[in-house]
Amino acid sequence: MGKLQLGQTLSGHKGRVWNAAWHPKGNILATCGEDKTIRIWQQEGATRWVTKTILSDAHNRTIRSVAWSPCGNYLAAASFDATVSIWDKKSGQFECNATLEGHENEVKSVAWSISGHLLSTCSRDKSVWVWEVSEEDDFDCAAVLNAHTQDVKKVVWHPREDVLASASYDNTIKLFKEDPADSDWICTATLTSHSSTVWGLAFSADGKRLATCSDDQTIKIWQAYPPGNPEGILTPDNDTVWKCVCTLSGFHTRSVYDLSWCHLSGLLASASGDDSIRIFKEAEGSDKNSPTFELVATEARAHAQDVNTVSWNPTQRGLLVSTSDDGDVKIWCFTE
Repeated sequence: MGKLQLGQTLSGHKGRVWNAAWHPKGNILATCGEDKTIRIWQQEGATRWVTKTILSDAHNRTIRSVAWSPCGNYLAAASFDATVSIWDKKSGQFECNATLEGHENEVKSVAWSISGHLLSTCSRDKSVWVWEVSEEDDFDCAAVLNAHTQDVKKVVWHPREDVLASASYDNTIKLFKEDPADSDWICTATLTSHSSTVWGLAFSADGKRLATCSDDQTIKIWQAYPPGNPEGILTPDNDTVWKCVCTLSGFHTRSVYDLSWCHLSGLLASASGDDSIRIFKEAEGSDKNSPTFELVATEARAHAQDVNTVSWNPTQRGLLVSTSDDGDVKIWCFTE
C-alpha cells in the first residue's frame, strides 16, 4: 500500500472551491470557486505554496473551471455567468484579453487541446462548443455540438490527438472529432454503461484508455480499439471503438466527482462526495482487455465536505492537489 500525506492546506477562497489546474511547468497552480475569483499560487522551495495573484474582475458568478494552455501563456476560466474569460501574462501582469460568449447558461468546464489551437467549453445548456484559436489570439466558434440531451458536466481533450470527450447528466460519454471531408465536427462514439450522471473524465498518458466517474459511485475504464486492432473488434465507419473493460465499485459511498490519471506514474486518483480521495494502480501483468486495478491509498477524510476535484502535478511525481466545498485547497504527496 502507498501513503497519501498532506503537505499543505491552501486557504483564501471564500465558499466552495470548484477546480484547480496545474501550470504545464508544475510550479504554478490556479484555483477557482464560489467567490468568483481565481487565485494563482506559486511554489517557493520544495514544499511551500503561496498566493501570488487574485483575479477577481472578470465574472459576476461562480467560476467553475480553470485550464492552462499547453504553452502556459494563457489561462481560461468558465463561469456560471455563461461566459469564459481568457487571461494572458504577456505584459507581466495577468490581463483578461477575451471573453467568450454564446452559451445560454452556466459553463461547467473548459479545456485546451494538446496543440493549443482548440479550446472546448460545455454547459448546462446541453451543448459542447469548440473554439479555434488564431495567432492573433482571436477565438472563433468552430462548432456547437448538441449531441447530449442534458447538462454537460466536463470536457477533456485526448492527450495526443484532436479528439474531444464529454460527460453529461444524461449518463453518457461522447467523443467528437473533426470530419476531414467537410471540416464539420461529428460525434464518433457514445459510451453507455453508467447508470447516473457522469461527472468526470481522464485519459491515460497514451490516450488509449479513458477513465470515467459517476453519480452511480463507480469508476469505469474504457479501452480504445482503433481500426485494424489485433483483437479483431469491428470498427464501423472506420472510427475507434471504446469498450468498458473494467468497473471499480464499492470504493466510494457517494458520487465520484472527479478523476486524474497521472501521466508520470499511471496512478488514478478519485474525488468523491463521501469526502475521500482514493488512489488506484493497475496490477502488474494485468490484461489490457480485462485489467485489474488495485486500491493503493485512501484518505477517508481528505476534506470536511465533498472533494470536488483532484489533479496530479504534470512534472513532480506523486504531487496531488484537491479542492472542496469546505473552501480549502490541499496539496498531497503520494509515496509507495
